[in-house]
Amino acid sequence: MSAFIGPEAIVKKRQEYFYPCTSHFYRKPPQLVRGSMQYLYGHDGVRYTDFYAGVSVASCGHCNPYIAAKTVAQLRELQHTCTIYLTEQNVDLAERLAAILPGGLSRSFFCNSGSEANEGALLLARMHTGRRKFIALENGLHGRTYLTMSVTGLAMWRTDPELAKDQDAAFIPRPFEQGGDQEAAARRSLAALEQLLAERGGEFAAMIAEPIQGNGGIIVPPEWYFPEVKRLLGQHGVLLIADEIQTGFGRTGRMFAMERWGVVPDIMSVAKGLGSGIPVAAFCTTSEIAASLNRPSASTFGGNPVSSATALAVLDFIEGHRLIQRSEELGEQLREGLERLVVQYPELITDVRGEGLMMGLGIAEDRPELGARLTDDLLEGMKDKGYLLGKNGVGRNVLAFQPPLVISAADITGMLAALEEELEALNAGASAGSASAEGR
Repeated sequence: MSAFIGPEAIVKKRQEYFYPCTSHFYRKPPQLVRGSMQYLYGHDGVRYTDFYAGVSVASCGHCNPYIAAKTVAQLRELQHTCTIYLTEQNVDLAERLAAILPGGLSRSFFCNSGSEANEGALLLARMHTGRRKFIALENGLHGRTYLTMSVTGLAMWRTDPELAKDQDAAFIPRPFEQGGDQEAAARRSLAALEQLLAERGGEFAAMIAEPIQGNGGIIVPPEWYFPEVKRLLGQHGVLLIADEIQTGFGRTGRMFAMERWGVVPDIMSVAKGLGSGIPVAAFCTTSEIAASLNRPSASTFGGNPVSSATALAVLDFIEGHRLIQRSEELGEQLREGLERLVVQYPELITDVRGEGLMMGLGIAEDRPELGARLTDDLLEGMKDKGYLLGKNGVGRNVLAFQPPLVISAADITGMLAALEEELEALNAGASAGSASAEGR
């Protein structure tokens, strides 16, 4: 085993050289040094089963041998050129995407990250419609560039306090209410959209939305919601941008989450799972809308030969190993196991939500501060048992399950057993504390 500096030394260097906005999971974090499919390994040799995949990134697993071989082969042949030169890999990737994208989406502009893809999608909407403003859902997350931050409704990611003065984004309630009637919440959201469009429809270029809000807490709308959204937007000439950064490429049991509801957006942004760890992103649209982005533009690294060759290998692997079907099937196993835990621990768990291998477990969401503390306790305990989970939600009190799509049924069974042990320990501790308080 190579010599590693260890977690303490890394934390010290981060404190000295990183910006203070950069944080990390865990009170006692491991130093991760190696990955193999659904597993990660610490500097001390401990193996962890990854149930977060770098926030839905490692769709085909860590260091997938088939994909890594394609990446390395391309790296040895031609590493970089910009789009001002002709290479085969990026046009092959654009052709491949056109074959799997829904409806008439057939044009792709390649870039490096989800933020950049959403930024480009918003710009494209402005260029096509000649309008400036946008509609977004409360508690959505779309990026860290200035424009994508402006349409982000999740307070913790709206870094610049001056964003409150930005009048280019109008927010409507999301189709969700904690502890409430979700059908009614979706109807309120739709009514707010209808009123906004009736009053100011001619001002808006597009509405941007995640089909399933990720960082907002794994929020799945009723199946009728987005079809109705698309209908209303169409009446006012407002485009629909589907932010599929987290949900794309099989994550939810479909190639793209919007397909669950039969909705074809006007523009779609993709990233994360397309590269399974290599930075690659795109915003995709129809030939008609793409024609509006006709002034000179380029991305220095977007669509470079290595990222394009990697993405092609990712799409091959997803198809060849039935990862979309696996996501749907294993997602059902995960959901059923989590729902059993809700029944067992109703005082700790609020609900289960999600689709495919994108699941969220609300932890005491009716008591946000307690829920956030318990979520961190569960993350720590599960890490010590060899499982890496995620967390999200408005109060950071939703456990997130977004593993590589190569996860196995046995991995899910083992994780659920470990989670039950952790919940039982928390429940016993809460009961003991309550009994102690009564004794006083």
